[in-house]
This record gives sequence, C-alpha cells and structure tokens, in this order.
Amino acid sequence: MAGALKEVRNRIKSVQSTQQITKAMKMVSAAKLRRAQDAIIQMRPYAKKLQEMLSNIVSNTDGDSGGDLAIERPVEKVLLIVISSDRGLCGAYNANVIKLARSVAQENYAQQLAKGNITVWPVGKKAFDFFQKGSFGVNPAYKDVLHHISFEQIQQVAQAAIESFAKKEFDVVEVVYSEFRNAATQRFTAERFLPIPKVENKDGKTTKADFIFEPGKEALIAELMPKILNTQLYKAVLDANASEHGARMTAMDKASENANELLKSLRISYNRARQAAITTELSEIVSGAAALQG
Repeated sequence: MAGALKEVRNRIKSVQSTQQITKAMKMVSAAKLRRAQDAIIQMRPYAKKLQEMLSNIVSNTDGDSGGDLAIERPVEKVLLIVISSDRGLCGAYNANVIKLARSVAQENYAQQLAKGNITVWPVGKKAFDFFQKGSFGVNPAYKDVLHHISFEQIQQVAQAAIESFAKKEFDVVEVVYSEFRNAATQRFTAERFLPIPKVENKDGKTTKADFIFEPGKEALIAELMPKILNTQLYKAVLDANASEHGARMTAMDKASENANELLKSLRISYNRARQAAITTELSEIVSGAAALQG
C-alpha cells in the first residue's frame, strides 16, 4: 500500500512540474503573439493594396508588356514554398500546413507529382524534416530563415523564386502558409505567387484598370513587380509567425487545463489509497488488541 501511495505522489509531482512548464510556455507565447499580431495587422492593409495594384497592372497590360512574371505557360514544373515553424508544441499547426501542401500537390498537380516535377522550399525546420523524407524535391537553403525574421532574409527567398521562374526552372510557384485570424483561429491557405494572377470580375473576365504609367510602362513594371512580390512573401511569413504563436499559446493553455483535470483525478486516487491504508492499519490494531485481550 505504501508503494502505491508513493507512486501516486510521484505522478502528482510529475504532472505539477509539467503544468509549470506549460503555463510558462503559454505566457511566453502570449508575449510573442502580441508583437507578431501587431506586425501582421500593420502590414496587412499595405500588402493587400500592393497586391491589388499589381494584379490590376498585370490585367491592364497585354503581351510582353506585362513582364515575364505575369506570363502563363503550360505547367510542367511546380515550386511550393511551405511556411511552417521551427519548433513543435503548437498543436496541429505544422501538421495542417504540411497536410495542405500535400493536398495541393496531389489534387492540383497530380501529373507533375507523378513525374517527380514538384519541388518544395521549406521555410521552417518542421516542413523540412517532413518533406526531406518524402518523394518531393527539397531545397534546404531557406529552412533556417525563421530564426530571426527580417524583410532582407525573406527577400532572398522571394528573389530566388522570381529568378527561378524567370529562367523557366518552374512554371508556377505557390505559397502554402497559415493566415492569422486570432489567437485561436488560423486559416490554412495556398496562394499563387507566380505567375502573377490577374484580377477577374464576377463573370470570370479579366478587368481593365485605367492606369497612367509614368515614366514608362515597361520600366515601371520591371521595377515594381519584384518589390511587391517581396512584400507579399514577407506578409505570408508574418501571418505564419503570428499563427504559430497563437497555436502554441492555445495548445499550452489546453495542456494546462488537462493537467488540472489529471491532478484532480490523481488526488482523488491518492486520498482513496490513503484512506484504505489507514483503514487497514486500524483493522490490524483492533485485531491485535482483540487477540491480546483473548
């Protein structure tokens, strides 16, 4: 009986230690989430307007004046930029990002997947760890850029994708990431990065925006397109970063609640075992006294 009590006490101490860790991680994630949330909220309207402007410019141009980055061509080779996290303990966040990336490859590019023409650029160690074991071609060059998120580092990834598309190493580039909604909600999405999508109206026809280009259309487009694409990828990374911290904060909160429930159950078990031990000892004392009197 004493052994059972000791085992339950050890389990209670273990759960309490784990609960302290989960509470501390929740507080750290909450602090990081506040900064990440401020960053994406400030960035989102700017990035959205730039994307609208870029799509309108592409829709307003025809032929080669739209630039090489807007030209649609038969899809033979596909690049997926998959943004995950470097660390775990964030619930199903990484699993959902990876699941969506696989779904995009299997459903949208089944022929290219069968030919082995899908390449993954993982941004984050969790995506790299998963895809390096699969049948996808993986470029590990950008798996560590989330260590210190900066526009300059993300720009390197965007510029590499732009150059690869321009050289026709890839015919389409998509970004798979988690769009931040709030601390408890993320929307996992895949967005076309290249070629630059055109704006379509409700009838599915390309809209025409009346832009006046100054100094010149070709020069302006050549200068604007890469810079706006850099911003779009940076916005996706900020979204993913905020989503990660929100998912981790929520996961640690749930873990703390589960630890509380487990502690209640263990304390009940401990009290029952202790009562049983006391009852047994009393019975032995009474039996011994009765024997002496007899």
